[in-house]
Amino acid sequence: MQVNNTHVPPRKRWKVKEPVPEAVRQDLDGYLPILQQLLYNRNVLTSRDAEVYINKAGPLYTPSQLTGMEKAVKRILEAIANSEPIAVYGDYDVDGVTATALLVQALQSLRAEVRGFIPNRFEEGYGLSKEPLQKLYDEGIRLIITVDCGIRSGREVAFCNELGMDIIITDHHEPRGEVPAALAVICPKQVGDLYPEKHLAGVGLAFKLTEALYHEVPSHTTRESDFLDLVAIGTVADIVPLTGENRTLVKAGLQRIKLQQRLGLRALAGVASINLSNITARDIGFGIGPRLNASGRMETAQMAYDLLMSSDYQQAGILAQQLDDLNRSRQEMTRAHVERAEQLVADQPDADIVIAFDPEFNKGIVGLVASKLVEHYYRPSIVGQIENGAIRASCRSIPEFHITRALDECAELFDHHGGHSMAAGFTLYEEFVDEFHKRMSEIASRELGGLDLSPELEIDMELSLAAVNPRDVFEALAKIEPAGQANPEAVFCSKSVQVYRYSTVGKEGSHLRMTLKDGKVFYNAIAWRQGHLAEGLPQQIDLVYTFEKNIYKNEETIQLNVKDIHPAE
Repeated sequence: MQVNNTHVPPRKRWKVKEPVPEAVRQDLDGYLPILQQLLYNRNVLTSRDAEVYINKAGPLYTPSQLTGMEKAVKRILEAIANSEPIAVYGDYDVDGVTATALLVQALQSLRAEVRGFIPNRFEEGYGLSKEPLQKLYDEGIRLIITVDCGIRSGREVAFCNELGMDIIITDHHEPRGEVPAALAVICPKQVGDLYPEKHLAGVGLAFKLTEALYHEVPSHTTRESDFLDLVAIGTVADIVPLTGENRTLVKAGLQRIKLQQRLGLRALAGVASINLSNITARDIGFGIGPRLNASGRMETAQMAYDLLMSSDYQQAGILAQQLDDLNRSRQEMTRAHVERAEQLVADQPDADIVIAFDPEFNKGIVGLVASKLVEHYYRPSIVGQIENGAIRASCRSIPEFHITRALDECAELFDHHGGHSMAAGFTLYEEFVDEFHKRMSEIASRELGGLDLSPELEIDMELSLAAVNPRDVFEALAKIEPAGQANPEAVFCSKSVQVYRYSTVGKEGSHLRMTLKDGKVFYNAIAWRQGHLAEGLPQQIDLVYTFEKNIYKNEETIQLNVKDIHPAE
């Protein structure tokens, strides 16, 4: 791989999905042809599956199917009956913060003596740590419930056991080896667990625990459905697959958000210019989620947690503005860090994996920087901050490379590590850096060597812009919402479209605005971060795009959001 600093990502390979087989088309006969194709592409193959996919919202499976659930519920209800203080120990990302807020509020509704605790990533690191566990014990806590963390914290769980403090783990991450010896472990990915949905987010598991508790002792003040807004936010922000139960939970959660009953969300939507009455999963992913995440990335996640828990108008407004300000600072810092990372990796020609460590990096945003490097080079990327002889790093990967399994092969080098196929994190002592570089390079070469590594752009179907009915398109698009990971937004391509006029817009002309003509039909189009294509743009192009509605001065128009452009064949 020849690394360069042009910020132009590698050319994408287009892959148009195969047409719907006749047998499937007959079974989906009641749906528009465009929707039939979209359903088929998302593995919805029968009218029965389509009915669930399009219309079902809310939980699909009973929480008792989760291993450890019965034991966890029994111990929690014991603690409530005995007025025993409980701590909910979460993670500092959006999934962890929403899960903490959800479970604390649910337990409060059952009259539990409960508090939330989220570690400071800059002082206490990721997941369970002995120092805060000792502090919680000294403050009288005898029962800890983890959310979104703990499945790889065997030493810390053993420490709790030594103190005589019970711990219940709820975590959606991949276990490694034996699960910790906790009082109960709720993780659908542990060996032998029969729960059908294996990809719940941490907040999804907190919701299932709440479901189980409310089944035994219903709350007089809330229902479990009251927390689905938090489930939607945490699930979308954590980029877990939006299929199966995740999708139905998010679908119900979006409807809950539209009721605008959580004060903190209303305040945050206000500063983000998001209309909650029409909120989509995309709004969460690009508007709500980043602002909540900015708290944990730049300072402490306490600010995001306090916002979600707030019942005071003035406090919520102040916190929302502070999160918005932090998010702007995070964006500026990310841009600067990406430039520095590109300088560091410029001396890694032909590398199968990109690794950048630097003392100047902020460990709160190294994951974002790694994501940008993946976009630029289409290689698994690892970015970390060097501080006090240790490196705290985040990893982002590509579908061809399971990053956590690769880290597992180097497990003895780490103080902590964990994650899933596409994202992970670790703490590495500086003395092992050279060995880490060597071994990860060998693993990447073994797994990726010889592969044609260029990003693949999956396309739902080819359309003629001159012939398509936009009303049919938007009717079909509404049926596949909420869209996200593994249930992507609908992507189309069109061939030999005329570029009627174009111009660059934005800072330094970084974006490309076009008016496109196909036959007698005109469409406005925007190609974000593709302003470099203006030089030498041909008159006829093939393009990949999504449909979107653009509202300006109360006027609604249809716009194509262009993902990629090739010269017309």
